[in-house]
Amino acid sequence: MFEFRKVMDTEYYTYYTIKEGDTLYSISRKFDVNPKLVAELNGMKEEEYIYPNQTIIIPKKGIQYYITKEDDTLKSVSNIFGSKESELVSQNKSIYLLPGQMIFYRE
Repeated sequence: MFEFRKVMDTEYYTYYTIKEGDTLYSISRKFDVNPKLVAELNGMKEEEYIYPNQTIIIPKKGIQYYITKEDDTLKSVSNIFGSKESELVSQNKSIYLLPGQMIFYRE
């Protein structure tokens, strides 16, 4: 039985509260997303243990994600998505380009 509690739904991702017995893989399968991406977006490794009542984000379909690294520029990130810089700016509330920032792009 597929049970979960949405804490909050955003344009780009859904918050999911871990239940006992959940694994990153089982959650990823339920939402039909890549477990590596779920781990990366939540700052963890795929094999890392998750805890009941812990809240993680689950990416939505049709959205591409990028976690910024040192020396990224708006141009280099837009090239990764194959988009225009102006599209990235319009789709993200703020872009600081500090390492670890999550950038979204809707195809």
